[in-house]
Amino acid sequence: MAENLKDKEDTRTLGEETEEEDESEDWEDWAEEEGDGEDEETEFLCLFCDSKYGTCDALFEHCRSTHQFDFQAIRKEFGLDFYGSFKLINYVRSQVAENRCWSCGVTCLSNQELLNHLHQAVDIKDVKLPWDDDKYLTPFMQEDSLLYSFGEDEEGEDDYKTSFDKEEVLRDLKDFGYFSLNEETIGEEIAVSTDISDENRMEEAVLLSNDHLNEANSSEKMINNGTDCDGNLKDKHSRIDLANLVGKQIKKVNEDYFGSYSSFGIHREMIGDKVRTDAYRQALLKNPSLLNGAVVMDVGCGTGILSLFAVQAGASRVIAVEASEKMAAVATQIAKDNGLWCGKIDTKSNKNYTGGVEVVQSMVEELDKFIQIQPQSIDIIVSEWMGYCLLYESMLSSVLFARDQWLKPGGAILPDTATIFAAGFGKGSTSLPFWENVYGLNMSCIGKEVVEDASKIPIVDVVDECNLVTNAATVQTFDLATMKPDEVDFTARVELEPKLDGLSSISNEKENKPTLCYGIVLWFDTGFTSRFCKEMPVVLSTSPYTPRTHWSQTILTFREPIAIALGNFSAEKSSTIGTVSCPASKIQLRISIARATQHRSIDISLEAAGVLPDGRKHSWPVQIFNLS
Repeated sequence: MAENLKDKEDTRTLGEETEEEDESEDWEDWAEEEGDGEDEETEFLCLFCDSKYGTCDALFEHCRSTHQFDFQAIRKEFGLDFYGSFKLINYVRSQVAENRCWSCGVTCLSNQELLNHLHQAVDIKDVKLPWDDDKYLTPFMQEDSLLYSFGEDEEGEDDYKTSFDKEEVLRDLKDFGYFSLNEETIGEEIAVSTDISDENRMEEAVLLSNDHLNEANSSEKMINNGTDCDGNLKDKHSRIDLANLVGKQIKKVNEDYFGSYSSFGIHREMIGDKVRTDAYRQALLKNPSLLNGAVVMDVGCGTGILSLFAVQAGASRVIAVEASEKMAAVATQIAKDNGLWCGKIDTKSNKNYTGGVEVVQSMVEELDKFIQIQPQSIDIIVSEWMGYCLLYESMLSSVLFARDQWLKPGGAILPDTATIFAAGFGKGSTSLPFWENVYGLNMSCIGKEVVEDASKIPIVDVVDECNLVTNAATVQTFDLATMKPDEVDFTARVELEPKLDGLSSISNEKENKPTLCYGIVLWFDTGFTSRFCKEMPVVLSTSPYTPRTHWSQTILTFREPIAIALGNFSAEKSSTIGTVSCPASKIQLRISIARATQHRSIDISLEAAGVLPDGRKHSWPVQIFNLS
């Protein structure tokens, strides 16, 4: 027995040595090939255009001065090591291939439009880390000499602290399968990537989609090119396995998010929002043909109030899903206290109700771990999933997940539509009027600074309709019954024109008086349409023109106000469009909203242009807002 074990060990040792020798020879061959070509001048292709340079320094200086991309500054700002820098280069190349801005995610119609757009780069500190994904360890471009040369220029510099053994790192990448030496394989990968890019170009309204890890699919293993990599990797390799780290971050954000809903204060605010609660109550109780005998799923039930409405409306069974452990227990107790718990229906006090509420403590993405529900067995999905600016909190994805898993073909989803609107607001919705006269004292210098700060972050507040200075325009409409999950991220173009203030006719004097538009306000409506609510369709609106709700509105402030006026305005041609001396007749907006790298947050990019009646226009730099 001992001899057999020794033989096996000898065999294994010999095999390992042979394997190591073969691997070493492979890498030596590659090094020799590199050595053979030393006499040939290496050319480095620009990340954004077709320009080529003989050194990395020259290339990066070109990118900095021409394309507003300072590679070395970004590395220092984020402390990127070799792996991070390697992924950054591949990420930028992949975005440029799709005519997409590397920093804000806006998709352009052509490479030339992208190059023009890059002049308006955002502050580095505002940039997230969308390249922090292991898929960018795979070279995007075949024979990209920049990937194994960019670290040479600053080697030995004291001011840059990141150090690495390039040969060891490249060996690690090879071991992982990220760096393939097989040109045919690389070609196939790039061909697949190109197909995807071409398909994306067909859609104009496409924004950077940050390849989020789905909560239900957070894996303990890293996936590379469709193949599971074993978890028993060397410690040095595990340093670049960001998938687990991202999964942990998502879990932490989810815990904090659902934990915040354990506070009764937030539930009182939501239930006390009469506009919100009455809309759901009417949609459920006033449409008996929809609810009678139906099986209902309530996604994110909270106190369970919508589930109880559903039972009162005649539902035969209500599955109330709640991720917060505390609120799941509270919802169960409330159902019991009202005699509507599925375990024991109080037939004396609720003789007209045949169904009951079954509360399941779980994220909807993990629901099948706690309860068995047959696919396509739910008649109605109801959820109050909306956040600020509609999409904050990213709960819509969970509702769509439940729809795709369990809703019957033709089943109802309540609400079934959602629409985002935009309008321009004037000085009255800023803090300027307050600071201009503080007990007779002029403190407008504070007001100007406050407005400047407001141009960097979105503000959730109530806007009075009298302070709107443009018409309202539809930004995006979602059909929850048919939309795809990735359509949550979008880009839209809208035009805003000066408001007529409800007057059928106005004098020339008033028509030609410029008004300053300080930014845009966003709000949303959700519809319980006649598609499902045949007896009583309902609209839940968060508009400035309707009673206020706890969602208020979302305010995005321009860096500088844009002057607008109705009709033709006599202006000097030398004046800048959008100023009081040359007001625009309309404002063109390009708005992009996407799920941010930080889980459950959203990024909003805003581009504005003032347009004159003769078509001349002036554009302002893109602004990036993060709602978190």
